Amino acid sequence: MGVSLKDIASRAGVSLATVSNVVNGYRPVGEQTRRRVQQAIDELGYTPNLSARHLRRGRTGLIALAIPELNNPYFAELADAAIREAAGLGYTLVMESTAADRETELMLLGSRRHIIDGLILSPVRVTRDDVLARTDTTPLVLIGEGVYDVPHDHIAIDNVAAARTAVRHLLDLGRRRIAFIGSGDGQDRQSAHLRLRGYREALAAAGLVVQPQLVAPTDQFGRRDGLTAMRQLLALDEPPDAVFGYNDLVAIGAMRAVREAGLRLPEDIAVVGIDDIEEGQFSQPGLTSVSPDKEHIGRLAVRRLVALIGGQPLAPPADLDLPFHLVARGSTTGEP
Repeated sequence: MGVSLKDIASRAGVSLATVSNVVNGYRPVGEQTRRRVQQAIDELGYTPNLSARHLRRGRTGLIALAIPELNNPYFAELADAAIREAAGLGYTLVMESTAADRETELMLLGSRRHIIDGLILSPVRVTRDDVLARTDTTPLVLIGEGVYDVPHDHIAIDNVAAARTAVRHLLDLGRRRIAFIGSGDGQDRQSAHLRLRGYREALAAAGLVVQPQLVAPTDQFGRRDGLTAMRQLLALDEPPDAVFGYNDLVAIGAMRAVREAGLRLPEDIAVVGIDDIEEGQFSQPGLTSVSPDKEHIGRLAVRRLVALIGGQPLAPPADLDLPFHLVARGSTTGEP
């Protein structure tokens, strides 16, 4: 027979209500009392039934993280942090892949099935008006750069500033023909346009004119896209001496093209990306990258969503710009 809350109360010498408050976190309990209850829980080997607890509160104990690309290491690393944070808060996180499809994102915003207590969404195709028109009351937290200025928590980095940081690093190394791969031309991915804007601003601040032939649009933002675009840039009469990739995957593809052409990294062409994924840390040479705090983004999104679910938001909804920093590696510095 399992251990009950009454058993814990008897062992700890406190009331059943006090044990319930400690186990369920209903209201603050004195530290000394909390320790006595926790000691009794440990001694008796009590394991809470989280499913039953959620059901008593009219919840399922499930929250969803909806991302556009399951095979993108950036999202995999962010999801890992979110899963761990959710488990620590007594929730199970389920993954949803939108494949950057507008209808799928709209369906999720409308909570097409009410088996989740809350949703973390990285939107690509839906607009601010779509989010403002939402009538479903399922708690929502947005991550990424797709939608701004809505009455929901929105967690991202400042993409314009991140791009400026990447390009300034190349400028500081004396590079002047700097290309940008992944401009997002013809697409509606907001982050691509923001990073292109930061690229242009950094060049302008250095007194350089943006050369249209050095801005290479891509169909998607993967390794093959970077490879293809870099081959085209190398075919120019005056190829670039540096490349800023929309993300690390694009930059890794670009590095492959540079090596295939028999050129040296970074002596002939320096390359920098954004995301600081683990793959870039182990590439040859290591990829210089602007590093967002993926751990912080994933954990913060879950914490704020769980607070909303519990009716206790941490603060009014806000656009939260999290810090980032540049990690210089061999693709720009030549150092191991």
